[in-house]
Amino acid sequence: MVDFQSSTHRSRWIFSPDELMEKREIANQRATKLLEQFGVTRLDVNVDGSVSYPEPIFDQKDNAERPLPKPLNCEEEQHMRIFYEQKIQEVCQAFKFPHKIQATAIIYFKRFYLQWSVMEHHPKHIMLTCIYASCKVEENHVSAEELGKGIQQDHQIILNNEMVVYQSLGFDLIVYAPYHSIEGFLEDMQEHFHARDEEQEKFKVLLQIAYSEVDKIMLTDAPLLFPPGQLALAALRRSNELHGVLDFEGYLNIILSQQRSVHSASELFEFLNSIYSLVHKLKIPTAKDMRHIDRKLKSCWDPSPDENKKREKRSKHKSKRTASEMQGPHA
Repeated sequence: MVDFQSSTHRSRWIFSPDELMEKREIANQRATKLLEQFGVTRLDVNVDGSVSYPEPIFDQKDNAERPLPKPLNCEEEQHMRIFYEQKIQEVCQAFKFPHKIQATAIIYFKRFYLQWSVMEHHPKHIMLTCIYASCKVEENHVSAEELGKGIQQDHQIILNNEMVVYQSLGFDLIVYAPYHSIEGFLEDMQEHFHARDEEQEKFKVLLQIAYSEVDKIMLTDAPLLFPPGQLALAALRRSNELHGVLDFEGYLNIILSQQRSVHSASELFEFLNSIYSLVHKLKIPTAKDMRHIDRKLKSCWDPSPDENKKREKRSKHKSKRTASEMQGPHA
């Protein structure tokens, strides 16, 4: 199996903060233009992964007389993404999926919304498809019917969005999650510090708290900015700060010397600090926040009932474009 250093995860899906901002602004601006042009932002997805432009729901006279719905801004889109990333964690926990499936699904979801706005593809639909795709890739086979039934959603939505998700990911489906790295580092720590039998329980606590810390990290932009090994070390450092099991700085110096790392200890600590700065800045949207944002999204997605009927009459003439054509050049 390809390791992280030579993977597409490293070469194509690790970005700078400015690059993330630019991609999200482009997607948001594209959806806003759709709203201005058509009065609606929802894109219909075809099974082959192509998408259909919406038909205009207002004529030019209507546009002059009635105000358009307000588009979501980038901050509201971020709240919506975080909300559904939490939902991915909840669904995966309900199905008792391994941590790897949860992490892969969240990374797919994050990558998808670097290409698209939540105004174009509803995150509830994409969330389900990302979980389904993650199960397939990680060989934890669950049918779309079983997944849909378990959370009382139409399984056909999952299948309809499957190809557009794969295309938006550039078919880069192998991802590296920090959970496995945590286990590897923990075994290494036990060996370095010659952990006695009576100390094993402390390391088990360190592991479980580190898992919880990674769950928080996965809701930030850190998985798109840092390699999984650094995410794992950040979670272990935080866990150790809470429980004081070992000399963490001493351990980092040991592994840096052994691996002949290109980073110094001070640089590595700077990276770990940056990761936890993102966790501290993470704003979990409140129920009030989500009600307001959801109302705005619905107004962007769904015209009034009367306009919907007009739109259906014109639907035969929809133009189709593939996901890659809609997005422009790939990341």
